[in-house]
Amino acid sequence: MIDEQTEKPRSSFWKELPILLGVAILVAVLVRAFVLQTFFIPSPSMENTLQIDDRVLVNKLVYDFRSPHRGEVVVFKAPTSWSGNPNGEDFIKRVIGVGGDRVVCCDAGKLVINGQQLDEPYIYSVDGQQDKPADQEFDITVPEGRLWVMGDHRSASGDSLEHWQQSGRDVTEATIPENRVVGRAFTVFWPVDRATWLSVPKPFDTIPNP
Repeated sequence: MIDEQTEKPRSSFWKELPILLGVAILVAVLVRAFVLQTFFIPSPSMENTLQIDDRVLVNKLVYDFRSPHRGEVVVFKAPTSWSGNPNGEDFIKRVIGVGGDRVVCCDAGKLVINGQQLDEPYIYSVDGQQDKPADQEFDITVPEGRLWVMGDHRSASGDSLEHWQQSGRDVTEATIPENRVVGRAFTVFWPVDRATWLSVPKPFDTIPNP
């Protein structure tokens, strides 16, 4: 004699399994498209903060509600003039200046934003030797709606300063439109022994608005 109370749920489970799998896949696709996405680090431009082959988790939703802030690490679609790829290429850098900010190099070996010196303990160092904040003097004002971004490994980063130099000191060519930002990288999750939050460094708290 068949126990209908136990048989029926088994049959129902197998019928519902494809639906459950489909829903799970759909949720995963939607989350990746609109909320969170993982990226791996292919270059040394953000050392020592990020190492080659690190995996970071990116919040793709946050900038739908606000603009990027100074000090945040962001992933963005690089302009063709930066990457040479007309289909777009993902870059990861730190936001140094936002629209309206005046960024100057250098005062006592430090960047100056809106008249305030910026301590940058995250800049790449090896054997006690730290990169310079920049390899040349500059004085720019970030256009509204754009971002001045730099890698933490300044001597190995194709960033706003490099493209400012290459473009004949065109600050528009050197900056990134906010609408090209994919999202904020907020944690390193792999490898496990390097897992950490990518918080905004404290020195950015003292930078005044323009």
